[in-house]
Amino acid sequence: MTQNYGDAGYDSYIAASYVKFVEGAGARVVPIWINQPVEYYQTIMANLNGVLLPGGATWFNQSNGYADAGRHIYDIAMQYNENGEYFPLWGTCLGFELLTYLAANGTEHRAHCRSNSQALPLNFKDDFRKSRLFASAPNDVIDILSNEPVTANFHQFCVTEANLTAYGLDEEWRVMSVDRDWNGMEFISTIEHKSYPFYGIQFHPEKNIYEWIQNKNISHTANAVRAAQFFADFFIAEARKSDHSFPNEATLEKHVIYNYQPTFTGLQRSSFEQCYMFQESPKVLPKVMKSKKVVLKKKILQRDPPATAGL
Repeated sequence: MTQNYGDAGYDSYIAASYVKFVEGAGARVVPIWINQPVEYYQTIMANLNGVLLPGGATWFNQSNGYADAGRHIYDIAMQYNENGEYFPLWGTCLGFELLTYLAANGTEHRAHCRSNSQALPLNFKDDFRKSRLFASAPNDVIDILSNEPVTANFHQFCVTEANLTAYGLDEEWRVMSVDRDWNGMEFISTIEHKSYPFYGIQFHPEKNIYEWIQNKNISHTANAVRAAQFFADFFIAEARKSDHSFPNEATLEKHVIYNYQPTFTGLQRSSFEQCYMFQESPKVLPKVMKSKKVVLKKKILQRDPPATAGL
C-alpha cells in the first residue's frame, strides 16, 4: 500500500496476487478480517479448509491487527489438528515470520536483514526430501528452485536457524532450505512444522505469476512460473484434506472475495498491481449457520472449506 491510499482512510487490504494464487490452484477465497473477537475466528474457521497468512508491511505489536488475528488463527488451527481434524496454515514472507513469532509465544525473535528485490535459488538442506512440502515435488521443480534465481525476496527481517535454536523452535520446526541476503547473511527460506500441516516460505511465489511492477527483480520465466505454481498447488492440496465446509452455497456466497472489487494500485506506485482495500473491517458479519466451534485449550486458529481458502 502506498501513502496515497493510506490517506484515503483504508485500514486493511489484501494484495490481489494472493487471491489469484489460491484461485489459480482451484480454490475459492474467503477474506478473514482483523480486529475481531475470538468467536468470529472460531466460527469462520469452522467453515474453511485452510488459511493463508499473506505478506505485507505491518508491525506485530499493533493492537487488534494482523498479529492478534494470527494469534487466534494459529491457536484454533493447532487445536483442530490436535483434535484429529486436518487443517493447514500457510505463511508467505511476513506470514512465515508470523508463524514463528506465534510459535515463540509472541516474542520478537527475528533478525534484521537486507533482502529487497532479490531473486534467489534455494539452498536445500541434505534431508529436505524428508519434509512433507518437498517429499513428492517433481524433480524439474527442484532443479529449477536449486539452480535458478526464481524466488522473489522482499523482506527486512529474517528468521535464522540461530533464532530457532535460541527460542527452542528447532524442536518443533523443520528447516528445508536457507538463503543469503545482499550482505551475505543466512536466513531460513522454507520451513514446516514437524507435527502440524503448517508451512512457511520467506519468498513470494505469487509475484512470479501475478505481479508486474517494474524494477523489482521478479522472474517471470516459464521455469519461475512452473516453480511458483508448485507451491500454490501444494497448499490447496493440503486444504482439500480438510472436511470443513459452509452449510450451503448461499452462505458461502456471502463471504467469498467476489463481494469486493480490487483496485489498480499499480497506478500509484504500489508494490502490488491490484489490492482489495477495506475502509473498516466489518464489526458484524453474515452469520454462518450450524458452524462447528472448537473448544480451545490454549490457542485459536483459522480454516477454509474444501477448495476454499481464507486470507
